[in-house]
Amino acid sequence: MPARIATATDSAGVKSARRTIELLETFAGHESWLSLAELHARTGIPRSSLHGLLRTLLETGWLQADRTETRYRLGIRTLICGTAYLDRDPVVPYATEAMEQVREQTGFTTHYARRNGNEVVYLESRESRRSVHLISRVGRTLPAHATALGKALLAELTRDEVAALCAGPLPALTPNTIVELPALHAECALIRDRGFAAELEEGTTGIRCVAAVVPYRIPGTDAMSCSMPTDQATDADARHAAELLVRTTVELGQRLRRAGIR
Repeated sequence: MPARIATATDSAGVKSARRTIELLETFAGHESWLSLAELHARTGIPRSSLHGLLRTLLETGWLQADRTETRYRLGIRTLICGTAYLDRDPVVPYATEAMEQVREQTGFTTHYARRNGNEVVYLESRESRRSVHLISRVGRTLPAHATALGKALLAELTRDEVAALCAGPLPALTPNTIVELPALHAECALIRDRGFAAELEEGTTGIRCVAAVVPYRIPGTDAMSCSMPTDQATDADARHAAELLVRTTVELGQRLRRAGIR
């Protein structure tokens, strides 16, 4: 059977789908309500097309409108689909068990994340029992170069791969964030030598973190971290947490491979 030739309707449908995705990602990257004018300025999508896309997303629950029906933000359907991703990921139950062990033994918050391009996406968190900020990071993203989790995963890649992912100016989240590619290369080399990543107030002021890759894929895609307030954790505490993470992630990787999870 000859291949079907794409039609103008196909092209329009693809363009509409791409614009829908762009809209949802724009909302995901912005914390407050957005108006049609603001969406037009951020995306460049024509206002006539925006009207139709917004109406469809509102009707299907992907967006919600404010009382004036002139500003919009993500709707409950996005949470349902995001949760479905975690519910169907076979790694998460194993990771959760390992994270709870690390939290119990260290007393500090633990995170589990996956690299997505030059960012890390948080899949699970277990908050320290001493924490007064019970806010989950699940579903949130941070630049890989600015976190121990991300740097551990970048160290799994070649220099050329890191350079391609981290091309251009690297954003600084704090005054301590690595923002130069040569410094990032040097950090990745250090991580490979010692087997874990560390950062001191590079991602968040007042927080230090250590992380290790879960070795069940090559290159590694997932990592686990231990996050500690700088006024509660000494260098020795950080080193102890890092050594525990290395042991825990090795064991977790073995469990995942035995279960046939790749």
